Amino acid sequence: MPSFRNAKSQAKHAVKQKLGIKVARHTQRHDQKIHSLGTARNYEQALTRLTVWLQQNKLGDLKKLDAKNALDYLELRGQCIGQKTLDQERQAIQLHLDIKLPVIKSELFQASKSRAYTIEQIFLISNSQIAKNRLATEISHAAGLRAHELFTLRPKHERSASTHRQWSAKRFSGREGRAYTVIGKGGLTREVLIPEPLAQRLEEQRLLTPVIIKDREINYECHYKIGGGKDWTNSFSAASKRVLGWSHGAHGLRHTYAQCRMDELQQQGYIYLEALGIVSQELGHFRPDITEVYLR
Repeated sequence: MPSFRNAKSQAKHAVKQKLGIKVARHTQRHDQKIHSLGTARNYEQALTRLTVWLQQNKLGDLKKLDAKNALDYLELRGQCIGQKTLDQERQAIQLHLDIKLPVIKSELFQASKSRAYTIEQIFLISNSQIAKNRLATEISHAAGLRAHELFTLRPKHERSASTHRQWSAKRFSGREGRAYTVIGKGGLTREVLIPEPLAQRLEEQRLLTPVIIKDREINYECHYKIGGGKDWTNSFSAASKRVLGWSHGAHGLRHTYAQCRMDELQQQGYIYLEALGIVSQELGHFRPDITEVYLR
């Protein structure tokens, strides 16, 4: 039965169950208590925000929270808060659920640290990778995909984009290709466009039976024999260091995509803010201010 308490009351009650202010920190080997009033206050604020999100999305209450919804929430939060705050919120949720959650990277952190590659640099890097990772690099560059999204590729006719978002009809303006969908941050399913030659190569790697791939403690149903996740990002960075002597990380491919698309759209006559909104949706942000950081 769902709780009728408001979000703040639910969070306060959850934190109270974990308080150990008068308990010595090292009396138990596996201590799962909050020993600081400051930490208790921060955790209560974090769980309050989470509970509000659960209520707004009709996902139940804090008692019914599961790992999947927790990760969806953290991925969404990672688009608007820094890494330190995101880690603290993850720790609060871990303590509440009494489970270990994978570290989620802040989108703001990645945007501030990553930089775009030139087309020539991407060509050199991809040619220094094995076939499945080379294809992943080319697709990520062409469609602006995150590392884990490569595992979730499906043709558009097999899965629709999320309906709770208002998608612009101007997405992919000026580009041609085959439509696919991917599952991004917060479980958002969005449409992406892959150039036909790359789509044909991707379909050659279609699996007869999908496989489950575990990446950073999360399971993905993968329908193609293609690189993705941590193994692919490691491959990309290693290849970049081999051929360039340095690496900005695979996330830099999304910067390249954003910058190329902004140039294309403005050349087609779109004003800056309109082009920025389009690119933001293509990247799965719905936050133009985050996308703007990619344009540095």
